[in-house]
Amino acid sequence: MNNQDQISREQQYEALATAHGGYWRYGFIDHAYLYNLHFPPERFFDLLKSQIHELVLNYPVAQTKLASWVGDLIDQPPERIVVGNGAAELIKIVSGHIAKKLIVPVPSFNEYANAAPEGTVVEFALDTPSFRLDVDKFAAEALRCKADVAVVVTPNNPTSLLVPKTDLIRLVTKLAEHDCMLIVDESFIDFVSNRDQETLERDIARYQNLAIFKSMSKAYGICGLRIGYMLTDNTAFVDKVRAGLHIWNLNGFAETFLKTAPQYREEFESSCAQVREDRDQFYQNLCSIEGLLAYKPDANYIFCRLPDHAPSGPEVARKLFVEHNMYIKHCEGKSMPESDRYIRIASRSPAENTNIVAALNNLLAAEENTGYVNKAESEKTACQQKKL
Repeated sequence: MNNQDQISREQQYEALATAHGGYWRYGFIDHAYLYNLHFPPERFFDLLKSQIHELVLNYPVAQTKLASWVGDLIDQPPERIVVGNGAAELIKIVSGHIAKKLIVPVPSFNEYANAAPEGTVVEFALDTPSFRLDVDKFAAEALRCKADVAVVVTPNNPTSLLVPKTDLIRLVTKLAEHDCMLIVDESFIDFVSNRDQETLERDIARYQNLAIFKSMSKAYGICGLRIGYMLTDNTAFVDKVRAGLHIWNLNGFAETFLKTAPQYREEFESSCAQVREDRDQFYQNLCSIEGLLAYKPDANYIFCRLPDHAPSGPEVARKLFVEHNMYIKHCEGKSMPESDRYIRIASRSPAENTNIVAALNNLLAAEENTGYVNKAESEKTACQQKKL
């Protein structure tokens, strides 16, 4: 790679640092965004092509029908459901307009805090280095700061760690005594090995202070369609969130997906199983890199701590992009100790996972050897100076 190419790649990397999508236009291997590569099936795209004129020229349906279609998909009554233009729209409504004091464990998905007005968010630090949530301490802090909304992302982002259902039941029960609403973000729950035993969907009617948020982009691989939903049995909370939506908040393409999604159940289950298989092998391969700490994942991405001898997370991310055309997420800036030592890598196809493991292994090994050389040179210089 000549110097001009190097500059161009560096400039591309800097541009991506402030982008929030449109990555497909750049032609790199995206190990940053987190979605299911094996879904939707090709017949869904064939359907969109056959209806393209109608979808572009006509108004889409509104909330009542959208909630009905999501209800058909998840086997829940539509009155419990609010459908958003991605989960981000629902997060904006709750964090920005409903919650008076919101508490969230950190590190986590930043949007819950970013969408809230200044001074209304309490960050609860996860225990390190395990990054596991102590729900009893979290509940105590929520009550101490008089939070009316608490958020738990499970599996968490960026750590890819599940909060056990038994812990969440204990948490929602504690918070109920103090009128604190618990939002459990299950956007990655379909990638958990025992998904049906860990989701709270079937328990939703038991707790009036429980709401489940789900971005469908991740598990269903439809980032561009922008669909998310909230599920709760609290009708007053449903009304508050629906009041923040505009009448046509989803377009016809998203509408078509929701209407037809139940037809693809078998393909969806198969795709999630494939994601889990690929991820588990990816994790094993990452564990082979000397000095790298890979956390055992529950979602479709892996949280890693870089070796002490390695460059920082931002530098590793930059080198992977510039030298190997691979883009990952570094965690610098996340609310956690030594955030610049951590990276998050999305699992993709087996071949792509193998390639990034090799690239990362070579990068870290080269840096370690450089460190040894520099140390030897320093010791040699010190020895020579001592002789003088």
